[in-house]
Amino acid sequence: MTTSSGPFAGQIQNRNYLSPIGFKFSLAKFPKVDFFCNSASIPEISLGTYQQPSYLKTIDVPGEKLTYGDLDIRFLVDENMENYSAVHNWLTGLGFPESPQQFIDKTTDTDGQRDLEEQFCDGSLHILNSNFRDVAIVKFLDLFPTSLTSLTFDATDNDVQYFTASASFRYTIYRLTDKNGKLL
Repeated sequence: MTTSSGPFAGQIQNRNYLSPIGFKFSLAKFPKVDFFCNSASIPEISLGTYQQPSYLKTIDVPGEKLTYGDLDIRFLVDENMENYSAVHNWLTGLGFPESPQQFIDKTTDTDGQRDLEEQFCDGSLHILNSNFRDVAIVKFLDLFPTSLTSLTFDATDNDVQYFTASASFRYTIYRLTDKNGKLL
């Protein structure tokens, strides 16, 4: 029961702690990447400052520009390498190492129309409670990959360690919302 007034109005109602294993990541264009995601983080965010001169002491005041850190995810590579190749092909399409046609292909939608928005993709990090239900969603707008780790094959390994790959993404902004999409 939530108390909206009285002496307990400001008390914490839910005393359960957030679990680090309660998350789910999804990319709108690449559903095969999210299924195998086993690590993701909410990136850091920082606000620049401005120094206001004063005759006694310089005073720090809030700046006007936010800086967002990279979104880093780690995922298990599936046996057919579909999730790894999805990120790889996205990167090579943006960087077009062989021909400009790679970029044209990446920025052409399913109707055959050139759309530069095709190089971006939205993503969501769903934060789950102890019952594995959404409590918050971090919505990343205009994601694009900036790096993808290598896969090192080694026949001398005694135990089978399944491949994990890490990918880093840049984005325009992220929003922290509740499960209904309302800003927190």
